[in-house]
Amino acid sequence: MSTSNSKKAMVLVTGATGFIGRRLVAALAEEGIPVRCLVRNVQSPVPACGEVVQGDLLQRETLDRALEGIETAYYLVHAMSGDRAGFERRDREAAENFAAAAARQGLRRVIYLGGLGDEKDDLSEHLASRLEVARILQGGPFKTTYLRAAVIIGAGGASFEMIRALVERLPVMITPRWVSTCCQFIAVGDVIAYLVGCLLHEQTAGKTYDIGGPEILSYREMMERFAEIEKKFIKILPVPFLTPKLSSYWLWLVTPIKPSISAPLIEGLGVEVVCHDDKIREIIPLKLTGYDDAVRIALEEESAPPKEPS
Repeated sequence: MSTSNSKKAMVLVTGATGFIGRRLVAALAEEGIPVRCLVRNVQSPVPACGEVVQGDLLQRETLDRALEGIETAYYLVHAMSGDRAGFERRDREAAENFAAAAARQGLRRVIYLGGLGDEKDDLSEHLASRLEVARILQGGPFKTTYLRAAVIIGAGGASFEMIRALVERLPVMITPRWVSTCCQFIAVGDVIAYLVGCLLHEQTAGKTYDIGGPEILSYREMMERFAEIEKKFIKILPVPFLTPKLSSYWLWLVTPIKPSISAPLIEGLGVEVVCHDDKIREIIPLKLTGYDDAVRIALEEESAPPKEPS
C-alpha cells in the first residue's frame, strides 16, 4: 500500500467544532499531522491544534487565508443544523465559495464526508444537497475523495441522540413506518479512522467510497437493541399515518432534537441506505465496530468527565 509522502504538511479541517470535526482534529494530532482549524467563532472550543483561523464558507473573502499553504483540506460542513429554510442554497454557496478559494490557492486534495444515497433514489432534500456538494467539489481542479456514510453512531451525533431519546423517554412508541427501513450504520470511531486513512493513502485521491459498519439493521432493531443495552422496556407500534412532517414535530415533542435537524433526518429515513461495495477496506482494512459496541462506547463517552483543555 502506498502512503502519502506529505504527512508533515499541514491540513485544513473545516467544521472543526462539529460532531466529526473535533474528533478528526484530535485523531490527526495523535498521528503527528499539523492541523489548521477553520472556525466561524474563534471562541468555540476545539481540540488542541496547530492553528485556528476564523472564517465562514458563506463569506468568500475569509477563505483564502485559511487555505494558504494547504495541500489537503477536509470538508465537513453542512447547513442543516441551522435555520432549515434555504439550507440547500447555503450548502451550494458554501461549496462553491470553498472550491473557488481552493482553486486560487492551489489546493491539491479535498476529503469530503457526505451521505449514502444515489440520484436514482427518492432522496430527501438533505441527502440530495450533500450529493450536490460532492458534485461541486468533484468539479474543482483538485482531487476529491468522497466518503459516503449513513447513520453515524457516536455521542453527540443527531441520529444517535434521536434513538437514545426515544428509547429513554417512550417505553411505548407509536411510530412512523420508517422504523422498518434498513440502514447500514457506522461507528463514529470507524468514520474517523477512514478519514485519517484516506489522508495517509494517496491512492484514495479522487475516488468515491461507501463506508459502513458490519451490520445492516432497521431503525426498529437499532432502538430495540439500544433498549436492551440500557436494560429498558420498549414496545414499538408502527402506524401508516405519520407523515415525515408530522414525524419531525412528534420527535420535537418527545426528544431534544430541533425540527430544523429532525425534519431533514426524518425525510431521509424512508430510503434504504446500505453500502454498494466495500472496496475501501482493501486499502484501509479496519476491524469494524458492531452496533452494540458502538452504542456502549457512545454511552461511556457521554458519561465520562470532560477533559481539561490542552
